[in-house]
Order: sequence, then structure tokens, then C-alpha cells
Amino acid sequence: MSFTTRPELRGTFGAVGSTHWLASAVAMSVLEQGGNAFDAAVAGGFTLQVVEPHLNGLGGEVPIVLRAAAEGRVRILCGQGTAPAGATIAHYRGEGLDMVPGAGFLATVVPGAFDAWLQLLRDYGTLPPREVLKYAIGYARDGYPLVPLIRATIERVEKLFREEWPSSAALYLPGGDLPTPGRLFRNPTLADTYERLLAEGEAAGAGREAQIEGMRRAWSQGFVAESLERFCRAEPLMDSSGQRHRGVLAAQDLAGWQASYEAPLTYDFHGWTVCKGGPWSQGPVLLQQLALLKGFDLKALDPAGPDFVHLVTEAAKLAFADREAYYGDPDFVSVPMETLLSDAYNDERRKLIGERASLELRPGRVAGYEANLEGLLAQRGGDEEFDSLGGGEPTVQTGGVTKGDTCHIDVIDRWGNMVGATPSGGWLQSSPVVPELGFCLNSRGQMFWLEEGQPSTLEPGKRPRSTLSVNLVLREGEPYMVFGTPGGDYQDQWSLGLFLRHACHGLNLQEAIDHPSFQTDHMPSSFWPRNADLGSLAVEGRFPPQTVTALTARGHRVEVREDWSLGRLSAVAREPGGLLKAAANPRFMQGYAIAR
Repeated sequence: MSFTTRPELRGTFGAVGSTHWLASAVAMSVLEQGGNAFDAAVAGGFTLQVVEPHLNGLGGEVPIVLRAAAEGRVRILCGQGTAPAGATIAHYRGEGLDMVPGAGFLATVVPGAFDAWLQLLRDYGTLPPREVLKYAIGYARDGYPLVPLIRATIERVEKLFREEWPSSAALYLPGGDLPTPGRLFRNPTLADTYERLLAEGEAAGAGREAQIEGMRRAWSQGFVAESLERFCRAEPLMDSSGQRHRGVLAAQDLAGWQASYEAPLTYDFHGWTVCKGGPWSQGPVLLQQLALLKGFDLKALDPAGPDFVHLVTEAAKLAFADREAYYGDPDFVSVPMETLLSDAYNDERRKLIGERASLELRPGRVAGYEANLEGLLAQRGGDEEFDSLGGGEPTVQTGGVTKGDTCHIDVIDRWGNMVGATPSGGWLQSSPVVPELGFCLNSRGQMFWLEEGQPSTLEPGKRPRSTLSVNLVLREGEPYMVFGTPGGDYQDQWSLGLFLRHACHGLNLQEAIDHPSFQTDHMPSSFWPRNADLGSLAVEGRFPPQTVTALTARGHRVEVREDWSLGRLSAVAREPGGLLKAAANPRFMQGYAIAR
């Protein structure tokens, strides 16, 4: 059965895919002007901050995967900021909290996206920062066409903005009214912030590296850090706990942090090598799923059939259970990744995948880590706590809480440079707008627990175990593809589906993205209020009825969603001869791919 909406785009000059057509167009424009893939990704990334403010912002975070053709190595650039010095369990408990709120000041960690984008531009780009940021500045000052999902997001938090977050109401309810989809929307204050950062950078010197370093200082040690501390601590504002709290983020927290490079975690799967971020992200979940699925003949299965969906879903349940038990910032906790990806471990875990759907959370047992399993149950009060409903599609709830709102961009240039990034955080609904800066702070701190002794326990200076994930794939040892998606806990489910449909079933990139998708919430959600839905399985309505019937008969709690509703993938690839390919998600009519 074939499902496709458009051709896989091909060319030799450049290939771009992203979650918004303007970011894709900007990235290709940079390539046309002689920039490389890294210049293009940075320009597209800053554009996404402006045109998708419900999905990411200047106060958010970003993981980046890259391979520079001249270097020949894959690197991860971690733009995930850390918990502030004042973010202690004692402080949050003293505020009457037993969980980090899902929105507001206390959910904020150090915003990491800006420094990560600037380091990428400094180390691998070629253009001066003004040439790269001019697109974002133009859209912020002159306006961009507002997509319907932005209006819908603002409408869901309109009451919060009017009654509790006046600075957000001033920006996102212009003239006191909801903005109109399709009309131009402007954020001149954000444009001014970009311009001031550029001006302070240019005052630091004539060379591009000196300018970039000047901008980084202005952000972490200058006017931005000072404004953020002043706003967070000025007065208590409402958050998702239903109470008003001041923030704990301080200027010194920004001054003491910078984005960092690391080697990827990898897994070899039938001639394909998948490169992912470390266990401070959920990236290794995809590798664990591959390790489990390696023992099945997936090529023989119909990707729209019940056997394929069942196996992939059951593997996801096991891998995500391990995420909860073991993943955390490896700078703070020991994570047994070697064991979790080993053949011996997965040979045993694979035996748990039977003909019936599992209705239990079943993390594996790793010698020396028994306390992780005890703590996992203790932090939720026992197995029965995991049966409450939660998760689902990214949505906005009371108090501005969101789940999984994110964006994505991939670029490959004619020289073979590859980069993929998943910017997120700083959503318009995550935190009040900082009045003099024009952007919001992130709420990634909600992924910490307030119980001692767990891999994801809140500690100052620690990275939250993020859902953000990026993917770079080698084929027979040669760099081939970068891809990814928004989606919170679904990122490494939707991304796995694309990879398997392409690698195992031979679908081209666009066909693999367009194919009916599925997901499970069989794990504690990474987002407040951290519920789970054991046994759940959501499938798009385009799956054959007999597939749905068979999955239900196996014990899956199947929910049939709208035909085009699950997944927001984009992907670009490069064949050995230099042929470039690009594809993007048609769902919600926003993502776009370009290749020439």
C-alpha cells in the first residue's frame, strides 16, 4: 500500500527540510548566497524563533547533530541549558510543590539555544552574523503570516494572558484582540533584541569570530542576562501549579554555562549506523528500539500491517521504561548505556515481546542499578499510579501547560556538510514575555523530579532529561541522512517509523514521512503533570480497518485519530554520487522541503 502526497525532491546544489516553509526558504536563500549548510541552519533556526513562537523561541534550547565534510566526524552540539543554582528540591518543596510546574518561572532552566546556534556559526559557518540574522530580524520587524495553530494556541491561554501575564497579553493580543491567521504579525521588541546583540557583537571587532564572541557575552554576561534575572525575580506570577511564584534564574547562571560538543551514541542496524545524543536527551531510546527490533525480520512485514505496528510499539514500551529508570545527565549520574545497547541485554528483553500487548511498565534490570527501579516506582507511588490518562498530542492545558511543542530543520549542502536541529522551548505559552526583550523563557525544568536519588532528580547545574532528539545516519559507513521531528515523547517513535520504512521497506523519504503513523503513551509523560496511559496505541485513520481490528484483538487500547495528525517529520539525504534528496511533513500544511 502506497501513501504519498508529493514527490521526494532531488537536486545537487542543496537540500533543506523544516517545519515551516519560511525557515526552509531562508535556509535555501543562504545556500544560494554562498553560505554553507551550517550558515543556512543557523539562519533557519533563528527564523523559526520568530515564525513559530508557539513551538520555540530565543529563550529555548536546541540539540544539533552535524557532520562537516572536511572533518569527517559526527558531533552533537548540546544546547540544553542546566538548572539554575537556586533550583533546589528544598526551595521547590518550600514553595509547597511536589512537582516542578509545567509553565512559569520555576520551570525555567538556563536558555541554551542562542549560545548553541552562535557556536555552530563560529565553528562551522562562513558568514558574518548580521548576514545570518537579517531574515529573523526582518520577519520580526516587518511581519510574517500567522499560521492558524499560533492563533489557536493563543486562544487557549487567552484568559491566562489577560488575567495573569500582562506582558504576554500586550504582545500576543494586539489591540486587545486575538490575532488573525494569515495576517502579518510583528514582534518589534524581539527585532530590537537581535539588533542590540548584533550591535554589541560588531563593537567587539571586525572579524566574524570576534563579533560572535561579543554577541555571546552580551547574552550571557550583558543586557540579556540582566533583564532575565530582573524579570524573573521582580514579582510572583501564576504558573501551572495554580499559585504565583518568583523565578530563581540569575544572571550568574547564564554566565556560568555554554553549549558543548560531544561524540554521539551510535547503533549499527543491518548496515545502517544511527547517531544520537546522549542520555541527557531521550535520543538513546531510538537506539534501544533498534537493538530490540534487530532480532525480527521487519522487511517481511507490511509497515501498515498489525504485526509491524505491534512489534514496534512493544519495543517502544520496553525502551521508554528504561528511559525512565536510567536516563539522566551523565555529568551527574552514571547511565549504563553500554549495557542497555548490548546484544546480551536486548536478547533477554526481546523475549518479553509476545503476541499480546503489554499493559505494564517493565524497565530492565541492570546489576548495580537496583535502586533506580525502586525509585521509579516510589516516585509515582507504585504501579497503580501509571494507569491514569495523560500524554497525547501536543496540547495546551490550564495555566499555559504544553506537551511537546517543538520544531525541526535539516540541511545538506553541495559540499556534503550535514546538520539537523530540533529547536524548542521558550514557547509563547511557557512563560510570560520578558517585556524589554520580546521573548519567553523555557519550561524544560518540568522534566526534573523532586524526589532524591533518581537519574532525573532536580539538582543545580544539571541538565533535565530532555525529550529533544536529532538523528544522523550513515549507510555502509558513509554519511547519508539527517532527519527529525517535533513531538515530545513521540519524537523517537515517529523518527523510528520513518527510518524503518525507508531502511527496511524501501520507501523514499517522502513516502516514509507520508505513511500512516502511530504512537503510544505507555510511559510517564515527560511533561507536567507526568501521567501515563499504559496499553495505549494511537493510529492515524488511514490505517486499514483490518489492522486496527487485529491490534485491538491483541490487547492494544487503540484510538483512531484523524487521518493526517501524527508526526511532523522532515528529512534530507545525500547519495554517494552527490545526489541530494529532501522531504517534509504535509500534516498541518506548514512543513516544507526544498532541493535543487
